[in-house]
Amino acid sequence: MRAGRPERGDGAGARPERGGGGRDGGAGGGGGDSHLRGAGGHRLPRVSRDHPQPRRAAAARRRAAAAAMPPPHPRGGGASPPGPARPGAMEGIGRAAPAEDTVRYRFFAAAAAGSGGEALLRRCAEAIVVRFAPLLASYIWQRQPFRLRYLPPRGDTPAHIGGTTAFGDNVEDEWFIVYLVQEITRAFPGLAGRVDDNDGEFLLIEAADFLPKWLNPENSDNRVFFYKGELHIIPLSDTDEQECDLSVASPTISQALTLLSTHSEEFLAAEPIRTAVYKRISGYPEKIQASFHRAHCYLPAGIAAVLRQRPSLVAAAVQAFYLRDPVDLRACRSFQTFPPDKRVMTVVTFTKCLYAQLMQQKFVPDRRSGYTLPLPSHPQYKAYELGMKLAHGFEILCSKCSKVSPDSKRAVLSGPLWERFLRSLKEKKYFKGEMEGSAKYLDLLHMAEDYFQQSVTKPESSVEVSPGDEILTLLQATTIDLKEFEREEACLPPEDDDSWLEITPGDLDKLLKEARSESLLSSNEEEQKYDLEAVAESMKAFVSKVSTHEGAEMPWSSDESHVTFDVDSFTKALDRILGVDSEELDSDDLDEEEEFDFSDEDDEGLDAESERQDQEVSPNELIGSLKSYMNEMDRELAHTSVGKSFTMQKKGASSAKAAMSQSVGPDSGTEDTELTPVDVDMNLVANLLESYSAQSGLAGPTSNILQSMGVHLPENADHIGSNNRATE
Repeated sequence: MRAGRPERGDGAGARPERGGGGRDGGAGGGGGDSHLRGAGGHRLPRVSRDHPQPRRAAAARRRAAAAAMPPPHPRGGGASPPGPARPGAMEGIGRAAPAEDTVRYRFFAAAAAGSGGEALLRRCAEAIVVRFAPLLASYIWQRQPFRLRYLPPRGDTPAHIGGTTAFGDNVEDEWFIVYLVQEITRAFPGLAGRVDDNDGEFLLIEAADFLPKWLNPENSDNRVFFYKGELHIIPLSDTDEQECDLSVASPTISQALTLLSTHSEEFLAAEPIRTAVYKRISGYPEKIQASFHRAHCYLPAGIAAVLRQRPSLVAAAVQAFYLRDPVDLRACRSFQTFPPDKRVMTVVTFTKCLYAQLMQQKFVPDRRSGYTLPLPSHPQYKAYELGMKLAHGFEILCSKCSKVSPDSKRAVLSGPLWERFLRSLKEKKYFKGEMEGSAKYLDLLHMAEDYFQQSVTKPESSVEVSPGDEILTLLQATTIDLKEFEREEACLPPEDDDSWLEITPGDLDKLLKEARSESLLSSNEEEQKYDLEAVAESMKAFVSKVSTHEGAEMPWSSDESHVTFDVDSFTKALDRILGVDSEELDSDDLDEEEEFDFSDEDDEGLDAESERQDQEVSPNELIGSLKSYMNEMDRELAHTSVGKSFTMQKKGASSAKAAMSQSVGPDSGTEDTELTPVDVDMNLVANLLESYSAQSGLAGPTSNILQSMGVHLPENADHIGSNNRATE
């Protein structure tokens, strides 16, 4: 389910070593300590991976699904290009894995497109970009945007359109892309979409609790598709399923597409699987605005002017500061591009992930930079601190610019593709009725230009533009009006509340329960609907199970069929236990033979006698003798205090048995009437509850075992009351 990053020292700026790990577990890229502090200094898991929920909470379920899905790869992250994927489950079964923290999405023509397939796919790519431009133009990506490119056929993979997006520490980018894939296949029913990342089929990981048993990492490739807006899973063939051959090879994409286009209704994923995946992407597109956080920042006027035209550049600046190293900070000693003498107060829009990354960094600027901070008690201290950190990020970006000509960057905005794109935006009322040339219209136009340059233009027709190049180009083309900024500063809208950064242990427990899709019942409701018999029945069902090399199966339902008793199998097991079948003696038996100096003649006599007895004893007699042996043990233990440690059955329940024991024979004394049977269920439940109470609300063996079997005990009301009284 990653090791946390070390705290970065004030002003040190050293990039910490990037930790490995899988999904939702720990350090997944980026520098600095990306943990947040809860109430009382409680260290909480990273919020950036599954924001606003802790990243570790979102993925606990995914880690537990490792047995069902490919094992995770270590996560990277940050502003640097993603490195090559390390060998893992995906390469192990013959497929290339995406890079770390990167999601791959591909769209195939569900039916054979023939010779005009390339032209058809290219037209689909343009139509998709235009159709979803109003949704994507204002989105702030953590590292890379959603891009679609035509990809020619290669090997068993047919021609398709698709791309990869590095989402870094913000897993919401990945799930937003899943939502886009679903909506694209709904809007373009001739396309079938696939999405995966370096963890493999992460959609199946999300629904791991509901997957069929035949689905495993070795045969899951090329089986999961979005088609016509619904999730589909290509099953095993009838022959493979009848033969229970789970090691069968996965189908090729062409084979899967043929099956999908002809039998899509049969391959619709089971409702629990679809519900688990759809729940994860529910709330879009409204969820986009909820992921933003607006904060006041005291910035150089040049940065404020750049962000007004390109709000998405805030992500690159935050990543540059977040992943800074001593070489990067050399440019921040003099601040050639953004000196601190002309600063203004403005509102900057972050994603919650970016804001959390920037806020948790402890950093003291170099004295030579000219950036100073007021006392922490100052009412605008946070705005000064955020502005200082953003200024360092922008300065680092500009220090790495490649000096590309602005003309080559602007050439892509003068072709026919841009004209069609702009005309389509106007038809879809992207500009919301704003007058052409107005400030709001220009802001929307700048966002559309930014999106077009990043996501629409073909690689062969444009020059790769770094964020630093873009910033310098915008500075050259922008006139900075300090008086206008001062007028806006007087009427700034209030910034958003950032109390979501603080998570108490109770809030964390609530998030974990929601991640497990558990209903949050009050303690009274739990106690009213709780049945202690379920504890005993679940434990009995678990003990009755037969474990294999894959482990023990936990019984999740009390409705399972009861275990049948096979007399023949039981007697054969007793024969093996009691040594009826003659077997060779081990070394311990030989040592004992030497110690007691048994002669061979005695051994032969004993063997012959035992053999005659075995031939004469029937299975029923053997069971009867075993019961007699157990009764004799009970009579011996009746004179000790061992029985006092157990809860006995009530007298009424055992009176019939006592009467029967008295009528056995004259050898049965009065002591037999006192042999009250032990109440096994009551002792089991009492011991489990006592062990659970000793955990004091913490994790322990009892709660772990019972939760594995689907049994969740309520809180101990006595302990809760005593703790509340102690607090008062």
